[in-house]
Amino acid sequence: MKLYNISLALMLGICTLTSCSEKLELTNPNRQTTSTFGNTIEELEECVIAAYNHSRIEGSYGRVGYTLDAVRGDEVWNSSQQWYLNYDDMNSTSDIPGNDNNLPAWIWREWYYTINVCNYILSKFGEDNGALTAQLQRIKGQALFFRALGYFNLAGYLQDVPLITDYTTYSSMDGLYGTNNTYDEVLDQVEKDFAEAMTLLPSREVGGEWALGRVTNGAAAGLYARTLMQRHKYDMALVVLKDIINGVYGHYELMANYGDNFREGAAYENNAESLYEVQFLDYGTQGTDDEWTPGNTSKNATQGHAVESNFAPAKFGGWADLSISPWLYNLFKAERTTKGKLDPRLYWTVGSYESDWEGFENGNVMYQTRITAKDTIVTNEGKAGGIPVAKWTNMRTNICATVVTGLHGGINLRIMRYSDVLLRAAECENEVNGPTAQAIEWINQVRRRAQLPDLKLSDFTTADKLFEQIANVERPKEFGCEYGRGLDLIRWGFFYDAGRLQQLKEHGTFRRCPRNYDKPSANDGHDVYAPVSYSQIGIDSELKCSFDTYVPGHEFLPLTSWLTNSNPNLRGNSANKNSSNASYITEKGWKIHPVVDLSK
Repeated sequence: MKLYNISLALMLGICTLTSCSEKLELTNPNRQTTSTFGNTIEELEECVIAAYNHSRIEGSYGRVGYTLDAVRGDEVWNSSQQWYLNYDDMNSTSDIPGNDNNLPAWIWREWYYTINVCNYILSKFGEDNGALTAQLQRIKGQALFFRALGYFNLAGYLQDVPLITDYTTYSSMDGLYGTNNTYDEVLDQVEKDFAEAMTLLPSREVGGEWALGRVTNGAAAGLYARTLMQRHKYDMALVVLKDIINGVYGHYELMANYGDNFREGAAYENNAESLYEVQFLDYGTQGTDDEWTPGNTSKNATQGHAVESNFAPAKFGGWADLSISPWLYNLFKAERTTKGKLDPRLYWTVGSYESDWEGFENGNVMYQTRITAKDTIVTNEGKAGGIPVAKWTNMRTNICATVVTGLHGGINLRIMRYSDVLLRAAECENEVNGPTAQAIEWINQVRRRAQLPDLKLSDFTTADKLFEQIANVERPKEFGCEYGRGLDLIRWGFFYDAGRLQQLKEHGTFRRCPRNYDKPSANDGHDVYAPVSYSQIGIDSELKCSFDTYVPGHEFLPLTSWLTNSNPNLRGNSANKNSSNASYITEKGWKIHPVVDLSK
C-alpha cells in the first residue's frame, strides 16, 4: 500500500511536470518573437508600417534628420546660437556636452531601426520576384526602398557606416557590433536596393488609393537617380530622369501654384508634383502626446514634425533656431518676373515683408498677423536676429495664429518633387553633353512656373557657366531650405576647392544682431536683410560666417562617443579625424566646376 502511494505520487508529479512543460511552450500572443511573428502577409504589412513610422520621427525626418542637412548648407544659419551651433560652425567634436552630442546618434538610431525592420521583412523573401503576388511584391519593394533610404541618409550624414543586409547577422555579437563599411560600399547597396524596388512597386496610377502616401516606383526611381548623381554617374542618372519625365513611372507635373507644395491638407499633399513625401497629421487633428522617445508608440502621439518649430520666429512661438542667409534672400530679389514682380517662391521661402505681397496669396501675413513695412520681424528677437524661414511652416497659410511647438508640424515634408527631376535632368544633360537646348528647356519649365523669363542657350557658352546657373541660382530659389543642399555641396566638391570654399563663405556670411533693432526710428529691417560681405568680417563686429570655422572633414557629422563607446569595432570618420575628403574626388577624376561670374 505504501509502495502504491509512492508510485501514485511519482506519476502525479511526472504528469504535473509534463503539464507545466507544455504550458511553458505555449506562445504568448502579446509577446511576439521573430520566430513567431512575420509569417503571414498581415504581419509583414505591420512591419512595413513600422518602417514608415520610423522614417518620420526625430532622427529621421521629424526634426534633426531633416534640418541638419540645411544647417551644413549655405542657405540658413543658426540664429539660436546654441542648438545646432556646432554643426552650423562645422567644427563639432565627438564629445560635445549636452543634447547636441546626441544629434548624430539620433540619426543613427532611427535609420538603423528602420533598416533592421526592413532586413527582417526581406529575410522572408527569396530571390525570385516573379513568383510573388502583387501584394508581396509591394511589401518587398517598400522594404527595399526604406532600407535604401536609411543607408542613403546614414552615408550622407555619417559617411562610413556598418552595412548590414542579412537579418541573421543580428544573431551574433560580432554581427551586432559590426565595423564600418566604406562610403562607396554603402552607396553601392543603396543603388541596388532602389533599382530593385523600382521593378516591384506600382506607379501612383496603378497603386490607386493604396499609393496615396506610400512609396511608388516613381519615388524609387527619383531617389535612385539622386543616389547615382551623388557619385557623378550622370549618364546613368540621365536615363532614369528622362524615363520619369516621359511617364515610365507614372505621371508627374509641376503644380501651377508653387505654394501648393508647402500647404497641408488633402487638397495639396501627395499632389501631382510629389514623388515622395513624409506623411504627418494636419493641424488640429493630432494627438496631445509630444513623445520625444525612440519608440514613438503612444496611441495619442502627435504624429507631426518639429521642423516648423525649428524654423518659426520666437515672436510666434517658434524655437527660432534657423534663419535665412542674406545671400539667399537677395538672390531672390535680384531677378523680377516677366510682369515686373518678385519671384513668388520668395513668399513661400522667406518670411519677409514685401510690398509685392499685398493682394498676393494671403498677403503680408505671419501666423494671421498682418505685418507692414514698419515691422521688423526677425527670427530671434533681441538675441541673434535673422531673416525668418517661411517654408514648412504655417506662417503664410493663415490657418493658425501661433506655432504649437514640438512634434506638431502638419505639412508633409516633400523629399523629392518633379521640379527636382527637371533640374537634375538639366544638370546631368549639361555634364554629359555640355550646354544644350534640352538642358535649357528643362530649366525653363521650372522658371516659367515662377513667371521668370526664359534662359537662352546663347548665354551659356560653357558647361561651367550653366552649372553655375543651376547650382547657385536655380536650385537655391526652387529648393531653398529644403532637404538636400548639404548633400549637393558634398557631391559638387565645394568643400575641396579654394574658390568654391570662398564662395561658400560669401554665401554663409550673416548679421547676428540687427543694428539698432530696439530703436523704433531705425526699425526698418534694412540691416538684417541687406547684402553683407565676407570681407567685412572683423571690421563689422555683428558679422559672422558659418564656413569661417569649417574644419576639413566636417561636411559630414562625427560619430559621437556614445556610438563608438557602445561599439568598440567602430572607427571614426573624416569628421572625427579632421581629415579632408579632397582626395576622394581627385582619385576618381571627378570635376569640380570653377566659380563663374554669371554677370559676364
